Amino acid sequence: MTGRTVIVGAGIAGISAAAAMRATGYPGAITVVGDEPELPYRRPPVSKEVVRGEKTADEIRIKKAEWFADKDVALRTGAMVVSVDPEAGTALLADGHELGFDQLLIATGGRARNPWRSSGARTLRDLADVPRLRDELVPGASVVIVGAGLIGSEIAASARGLGCTVTLLETAPLPLPRLLPPELGQMYVDLHRREGTDLHTGVQVESVQDAGETTIVRAVDGRTWSAQVVVVAVGMEPNVELAAAAGIALAPPEDGGGILVDALGRTSVAGVLAAGDVANQPRPVLGGRHRVEHWQGAQNHGTAVGKVMAGGEEPFAEVPWCWSDQYDLNLQVVGWPQSAHDVVVHGSIDDRDFIAYLVDDGLVRGAVSIGRPRDVRAARAWIGARARLDEVLPGGAAS
Repeated sequence: MTGRTVIVGAGIAGISAAAAMRATGYPGAITVVGDEPELPYRRPPVSKEVVRGEKTADEIRIKKAEWFADKDVALRTGAMVVSVDPEAGTALLADGHELGFDQLLIATGGRARNPWRSSGARTLRDLADVPRLRDELVPGASVVIVGAGLIGSEIAASARGLGCTVTLLETAPLPLPRLLPPELGQMYVDLHRREGTDLHTGVQVESVQDAGETTIVRAVDGRTWSAQVVVVAVGMEPNVELAAAAGIALAPPEDGGGILVDALGRTSVAGVLAAGDVANQPRPVLGGRHRVEHWQGAQNHGTAVGKVMAGGEEPFAEVPWCWSDQYDLNLQVVGWPQSAHDVVVHGSIDDRDFIAYLVDDGLVRGAVSIGRPRDVRAARAWIGARARLDEVLPGGAAS
């Protein structure tokens, strides 16, 4: 297959797609356009090692600069695609330059959600967010974090490690509500509090207001918290504007939003594909659709769609997997855990050495683990195979 490919988005999905195309033998021109002025980098360390000053930007690059030259991949950083015309096969950049394409991959990811837009509120998603926040996270600084999902919890752990006084606010009854059943969410309540983080759950934030040297967070019930640093970590918005303007079908917000794609990554418009966080894709095993916001999912989806763009026809049917480093613990989650699932624990939650299988009508649908990576790999295979727990672990009651 020859031709011209334009990839909009220089995150892990876009770069993985370009790498897969070259590895598969695609001989055509590939141009990757990224709006950040940086060489592409890995995002997971941003909320951990980078904000703590343990790693530099150059230590988290996805590929070194010479890789792009070696693979004949044209990389345009600090460039914004403002519109695409699939029928004409053109992508217009903000500087007026026009790129021609025969196929287009939209891998635009998302942006940090910040409903309050206060000048005193910080977000942490891009490398550009790090310098100011790192300067502010000094020993003794007071920090309020809104949102106890993965990013918020990781920022809380990083800030505590830097000697800050940390308050963590979460709307749900327990932290990590999208990943953990209640039995395991309580474990993270205990962990945060053991580490000195002041965790409050069931908090509906009404406003975040700048008050000079401090920022005030106000809940709908009248409670307030003030701090020198406020970080908003309440999820991400998929960057769908480019696709929407081009008439490409989107999923409604109640279904996760994002760009609708099939199992091969193809959108509603011929010659246009989407991958990574922005793609709303078919969900294997359970049926239906989902949009995955995790690094590994974006990497592997980008790779799979890249192979399709090079002429392959293998559907993407991966069981999702993600991880989170908080304090001294590494949490791993696979599949689709739901609060309604039965929880079967092997090991000890109290000792932070366990795997918990999430079971629905006998079938393994998800697993959560600390300290048992081998068991996680097995669980991921069982979920994909639609295995029953009592068949893969005879007598698989808690142990």
